[in-house]
Amino acid sequence: MNRETGTDRICLALPTNRACSAAITGIAEEAAHAARAFPVEVHLLILDSCDESTRAEHARVVGELPVTPNVTVHHLDEARQRDFLRRAIERSGLAAQERMLELMLPSRLSYGACTNRAFLIASALGCRSVHRRDSDCTYQVHDGRPVFPIHHELASLGRPATEASAVVTETVLAAAHAHRPVSMVGSSFIGEPSVDLAEMERLDAGVHHDVVSLWGPVDGSEEQKRQLVEESFKGAGTAPFTGDHSTLTLVDPMRVDMSNIGFHHEVYERVPLPPATDTIGSDYFLIHLVHDAALPGVLHNRNIENFYTPFRRTDAGFRAYQTRFVKFLLSMLYLNFVYDRMGSAGSALLDEREHVRGDTVSGLLRQSADLDRTENTWRLDRVSTAYRKLGGRYAEFAELMDARRGQLLDEAQRDTEDFALLIDAWPALVRAARDAGLGSADG
Repeated sequence: MNRETGTDRICLALPTNRACSAAITGIAEEAAHAARAFPVEVHLLILDSCDESTRAEHARVVGELPVTPNVTVHHLDEARQRDFLRRAIERSGLAAQERMLELMLPSRLSYGACTNRAFLIASALGCRSVHRRDSDCTYQVHDGRPVFPIHHELASLGRPATEASAVVTETVLAAAHAHRPVSMVGSSFIGEPSVDLAEMERLDAGVHHDVVSLWGPVDGSEEQKRQLVEESFKGAGTAPFTGDHSTLTLVDPMRVDMSNIGFHHEVYERVPLPPATDTIGSDYFLIHLVHDAALPGVLHNRNIENFYTPFRRTDAGFRAYQTRFVKFLLSMLYLNFVYDRMGSAGSALLDEREHVRGDTVSGLLRQSADLDRTENTWRLDRVSTAYRKLGGRYAEFAELMDARRGQLLDEAQRDTEDFALLIDAWPALVRAARDAGLGSADG
């Protein structure tokens, strides 16, 4: 909050590692809309991990954005992000500070880590919420106007559910949870699937089913696996937005996407996201945590439109995304264990003030890290067999994957252990970020 004006501060975040001038222009329009329509001070945060020439083009676009009251733009390259992180980590007094820096800003792509940086910078800026978008998404247009998800996010986020019920279309929430604040507001996407498996489905629907079903619990029924495959990575389909609908509920994690999400600070300042590298889905953990802890959320229908960048169509892009998909499958040995225990724990995931208990979550992760890896060996066998059946570049990828089998198994376990380590360090990092502020890292 801005102490001088009493206005709530929010962080609208766009992490990117690709050219996305149009996305920057679009999210700036959403920021302007938020500042006009709500009594908030918007901090538009662009976390730029692109090469020098692309960053320079982004800087040009940022420099030409119209000045908007109550909107401040922060365009931070990795050097500025690293400077901020170093100061916060040093101030935290945590041990193994270089290790913490690597978990927060790894040399390899990490969906969770880039969002964790947004969370920490939002804390440094005094924001009450983070609203994340992606650079390979755009806004739908209805009646000539962009359909901005932040409309629903700011209407409900942080308000007691009893108040939020007045601004949603319907309420499907047990009375026992109604006193809790809305902790998450989200929607999904339309357009191309979030993971590029459409070609696999066209080539062999049976192989597609076998591979996609591998991310679910291995003891699931055939019907459960069929439903999982049917719903996975497809978002809200293709139907365009025609009018608002929102539901106050415990939001089903399968119904929202991290390109279209807003979290209250009482969630992300207590538990971060997994810092796993080269792993799709590593940024979805808090969606599950909010649901399993019975924290109210709002599910709306202002879906983002997803599209594939040209890199996805190249051979290098294919290998990169298939690697991230396989690592996602391996992460589920550990995450399915944690999700199952969190679901059983329910409100026990909250402390006496009904805040999320990070130590409980890290404890579950450490238990999962000791699981036998036979299940993951089986997953790799199934993927290898399936991809060799498809032939072509899938068979070539299977060769590469098999050569890295031991490394992939080790990384999945280590990623789980690293996540537990980061959760335990997180409260100290958040406090240090608040105390340090963004400072000289601002741009």
